[in-house]
Amino acid sequence: MPFVLKKFKVIKNKTIQISLLQDLDLDRRQSSRLLSRGRIFRSDNSAYKVSDIINEDYIYIAMFEGHTRGLKPLFTTSDFAIFDKPSNLVIHPNSKKTEYSLLDEIRYHFGDNANQAHRIDAETSGLVLVGRKESVTNALATMFEEKEYKKSYLTIVRGEIKEEITIDKNLKKEGKSIGVKMTTCSKQEGKSSITIIKPIKYNKEKNQTLVEAIPITGRQHQIRIHLHSIGHTILGDPIYGVEDDIAQSYLTKTLDDKKRFETSGSYRLWLQANYLEFTYKGVIYKIYSKNKEILAQFES
Repeated sequence: MPFVLKKFKVIKNKTIQISLLQDLDLDRRQSSRLLSRGRIFRSDNSAYKVSDIINEDYIYIAMFEGHTRGLKPLFTTSDFAIFDKPSNLVIHPNSKKTEYSLLDEIRYHFGDNANQAHRIDAETSGLVLVGRKESVTNALATMFEEKEYKKSYLTIVRGEIKEEITIDKNLKKEGKSIGVKMTTCSKQEGKSSITIIKPIKYNKEKNQTLVEAIPITGRQHQIRIHLHSIGHTILGDPIYGVEDDIAQSYLTKTLDDKKRFETSGSYRLWLQANYLEFTYKGVIYKIYSKNKEILAQFES
């Protein structure tokens, strides 16, 4: 388990927040985060709240302790690193019960102050940029927010795409029972969203096309919904191109592998963050994923 309880000596009769600042030398942001997430406990395992007074000599904090399963960074500098994330690996633990995430490897290799600068979906494989300390992570995250980078994805879609397509369709939340699902909408609604689609190769036997997808904007599920909207759903997508009951079963983790394969065409979403280009401290970095699974899947 990535979260372990650690015991700390404190001084009685202080509020827990003051104790975290004075006795453990945490900053306000760290202490507030731990308290708001219910990760500080008494000896009886009850969680402290912000204004609670300490009446024991020790407190117990559930701290994230990264461990490795052998995943190493693809590229490392003194300030940041890039991981080539495999599919079906969440970047950040969803709960204390998450046994393994990319954050485990990040913290294992680079310590408690390292963090991801952006996210990709659990089933999307490929490049994830990581700051080795908080100030760098914040700077890199701002770079992503302000679109000061270039990136592209590889994906396998159903049907044949013969020429380059620019998909310019606004996106908004679908507003139905599946909360994460997006939909295209009119220019008067939602948020502007543009994706460039470049066909690479067509597999006639499978009726599938390997394409490069270049998101000009960065909306939730943008590539997935844009491709689905033009009739070329990504192979293995369990949310778009399937009935709502299938999508709901997938999100609640009750969809069995056989049913998923029958309805989506594969056991995983075939989407890979394949290329990332950005400038940091005057140096231009151009990084490609080394994961060849998507190419092997297309050719098999």
